Amino acid sequence: MTAILGGLLLAGTALAGEFPVGDPVAGKAIAGQCRTCHGLDGYARIPIAPHIGGEPASYLRNQLTAFRDGTRTHEMMTIVAKMLTDEQIDDVAAWFAYPIATATLTADPSGAPQACIACHGADGIAVIEDAPNLTGETNIYIDTQLKAFRLGKRTHEVMSAIAAEMSDAEIRAAADWYAGVKLDITVPN
Repeated sequence: MTAILGGLLLAGTALAGEFPVGDPVAGKAIAGQCRTCHGLDGYARIPIAPHIGGEPASYLRNQLTAFRDGTRTHEMMTIVAKMLTDEQIDDVAAWFAYPIATATLTADPSGAPQACIACHGADGIAVIEDAPNLTGETNIYIDTQLKAFRLGKRTHEVMSAIAAEMSDAEIRAAADWYAGVKLDITVPN
């Protein structure tokens, strides 16, 4: 299992231009503590948690490191991440990057929020490595994150500026758009 999983990860990430850093098998064991909110496959079980299955490992690694180091805060994630070593973060990121996230649009893609599609795609599958997938996230989660960027409670060199220009109605429209896209997360055998 480890050899097959490792081989598939090497092949997939080589195509994506990223060399895997962590051990997904070890990451799956650590991810057991993530299942209540994010699910073991990365499909969130509660509306305030994001879906993380199929995200780029580098994105996941950056977020976990930010929670651990305090540059991003959340009442639960900060506590969980503080207990993780660099190796464990790499392993968990490798595990949650292993599933395949696919999106099914339920509306005409021309209706996608124009401020978002360059990084997150019309279907919510990120088109750049530093952006998360937004497919199927709850509108509550997206709305909350965009407002956090707008208010400076969360910062990012691109997102802070974009959110600062968005009205409440535009934030709600973007949140509703991506919440309306069907997400499937599949863990390959």
